[in-house]
Amino acid sequence: MLTERIYLDHAATTPMFPQVIDAMADYMRNHFGNPSSAHAIGRDAKGYLEKAREQVASLINVDTNDVFFTSGGTEADNIALFGGASSEKSKKHLITSAVEHHAILESCEQLKREGYDVTILDVDQYGMVQPETLKAAIREDTFLVSIMHANNEVGTINPIKELAAIAHEAGALFHVDAVQSVGKIEVDVQQLDVDMLTCSSHKINGPKGAGALYKRNGIRLGRRTYGGGQEKKLRSGTENMPGIFGFGLAAELTAKGWREEMKEQKRLRDLFVSQIFSRIDQCRLNGHPEQRLPHNANLAFNYIEGEALFLYLDSAGICCSTGSACSSGSLSPSHVLQAMGIQNPWLDSSLRFSLGLGVTEQQILHTVDVLEEKVALLRKMSPYTPN
Repeated sequence: MLTERIYLDHAATTPMFPQVIDAMADYMRNHFGNPSSAHAIGRDAKGYLEKAREQVASLINVDTNDVFFTSGGTEADNIALFGGASSEKSKKHLITSAVEHHAILESCEQLKREGYDVTILDVDQYGMVQPETLKAAIREDTFLVSIMHANNEVGTINPIKELAAIAHEAGALFHVDAVQSVGKIEVDVQQLDVDMLTCSSHKINGPKGAGALYKRNGIRLGRRTYGGGQEKKLRSGTENMPGIFGFGLAAELTAKGWREEMKEQKRLRDLFVSQIFSRIDQCRLNGHPEQRLPHNANLAFNYIEGEALFLYLDSAGICCSTGSACSSGSLSPSHVLQAMGIQNPWLDSSLRFSLGLGVTEQQILHTVDVLEEKVALLRKMSPYTPN
């Protein structure tokens, strides 16, 4: 019987690499300078800032000068959307999808209040944006399309290269939220041919409070924060140097090992799903069966409420999620599952399991044991379970 907590919520956040923790501690003890200062200690900090920029740029295969540090994925998404809108004077239409992160959807709602026209694309039963759907929605006055690379709840991977080509053919910019995909699948900006891309440190075993926006050279973005002009005036404010330093090192470590790590996580994920299907009836996998992140398993169990199962698992020391970590406190059903056309009883019975650093086969098999027990218990109590 396992006694330690089993963490299966790596899509929400990841434990930091031990090397990053140690290096950040040393950095904070010995390198406290402000990179905007002209003296030696400031120049020392500036050197570390630019080294981190190089490390992040290398991970996604872009020019170092096109990476801008932010406080995380949410701020990077906001800069892309609001910056793109404020720099465009003649066009007032932007497009996104119904399954985006709230950082995108709520930004679009605000832009609507400011007079912009927003089209929310439907997705298919797997949560994927089909190219023909975008092609039908794009207009002459479309200035920006923002579609996520991989969904944070169900793990479905979108055909970003095809979608970006459609946007470019119509003269629109293309932004991709790649917070969930960087470090899990190959994310090469040159191959994807996107104009802007968002990523986040704490999704790749780095510290929280650091993220980045890639912006293709030559694209003008308006700014909404004013001050010292840091990050080439795109994002004023003293840089979070410990976080950026850790982000850079995490990006370097991720670049070296993500393929082997994700190969192992996919093996464990597939073992987990196959064991669930063989031992628990009336369950389903949400999202695309193949075009999905290798560490993600969003599962629904008929006749029970996912919230109740989540609480049972938590009391048994197993950490998962009822959906996006940013909205897990909400009592509303998942907007992602609703957009996919999933209805009750499956809608309210879904849990997201996401694997990562430190997860073992023993933990996976123990989780299946607990799930089998708790699902059976809840179904006995459920009025919806057939006699």
